[in-house]
Amino acid sequence: MGDRLGIGFIGSGFNALFHVRGWVGVRDADVLGFWSPTEARRNAAAALARELDVGDAKPFASIGEMVADPAIDALWLSGPNHARVENMEEIVEALESGKGELKGIACEKPLARNVAEARRVVELAERVGLRTGYLENQVFAPQVERGRELLWARGAATTGRPYLARAAEEHAGPHEPWFWQGRLQGGGVLNDMMCHSALVVRHLLTAPGEPLSTVRPVRITGHIASLKWTRPAYARVLSERMGGVDYTSAPAEDFASVLIEFETADGHRAIGEATTSWSFIGAGLRLSAELLGPEYSLQWSSLDPGLNLFFSRAVRGEEGEDLVEKQNAEVGLMPVVADEPVAYGYQAEDRHFARVFLGLEEPLLTFRDGLEVVRVLMAAYRSAEEGRTLDFPPDGLDEFVPAVARGEWLAAR
Repeated sequence: MGDRLGIGFIGSGFNALFHVRGWVGVRDADVLGFWSPTEARRNAAAALARELDVGDAKPFASIGEMVADPAIDALWLSGPNHARVENMEEIVEALESGKGELKGIACEKPLARNVAEARRVVELAERVGLRTGYLENQVFAPQVERGRELLWARGAATTGRPYLARAAEEHAGPHEPWFWQGRLQGGGVLNDMMCHSALVVRHLLTAPGEPLSTVRPVRITGHIASLKWTRPAYARVLSERMGGVDYTSAPAEDFASVLIEFETADGHRAIGEATTSWSFIGAGLRLSAELLGPEYSLQWSSLDPGLNLFFSRAVRGEEGEDLVEKQNAEVGLMPVVADEPVAYGYQAEDRHFARVFLGLEEPLLTFRDGLEVVRVLMAAYRSAEEGRTLDFPPDGLDEFVPAVARGEWLAAR
């Protein structure tokens, strides 16, 4: 197959730009195009790619035009959740009409807002024979991967497989209004971020080189709540910041926890505990993971980066995110994540999937893995709504849409 891959991005927001910044470490592919509905944003994203020298990127007026460009070999689908199926349908229409050819498509988490939409995304990709990649950056984070590798090679090999994994993603809330709206995003923090944590715990409990199917979810307990953003004062703040998002009448959860019981292929029981929050106030985004076995353990937190700066109260500056994503302060003792695209796993996942679409590696995660994640999320929502633990998969999961996504969830006061 070809020596290099030409990449086009669908989407030009926060997530897409994280990928672009991480692309400086990707050797086998060039960022060559962007499409998003807003012309100014796709122009700016293309300009950033050229500035970083990761490809001679240009903006495209439509998805079909980008597919038709012979320089574009693969697409990174990084737009809003509510546009996922529509974007995939446009890609497939362009391919089936003979406008262009693609080697593969990678999709940012979550694959879709519910199981029915996720199945539609999988069906569309398979209908045109595309290689697929599910973009889940945290399983590619270097600390997660190196720690997992060492614990399985040394601890599990001598004392037995791990039995408990924990993962969390916590910050003060997303950047764009659509994330906060259940009908558009598909839910609240559980749908937005539990896709990370639920997959990380399963990944940690799975032996390197083995498929995820060797650690099978059998029971799920979910819980959701709005702890901060439905309080009247913060509901007003949210409305002012996010252009009228109204959590007094249509809230989404800002806290979620999920306990997943797994059965392993060798007959053991394992537990995954995952927590996500939009109501965490610390220095900024905090990712964390633990893995425990009979005689060993792993701990990781992204807010222990090895670099700290101190600014006295005499230091004054603009608010920003130059120290850490979702930064909440500019003074005091502050952790600095020196290279966030590397630390959070973006660079490694992009390098991997570029090589997958070039035929150089087998995919670690495909759209079918993304579908399985959505099934776990929907089971967690249903468990939370019913207030009980559910066997997995529960009946009717393909038709289930969470009350948060229907605009019918009322947060407890």
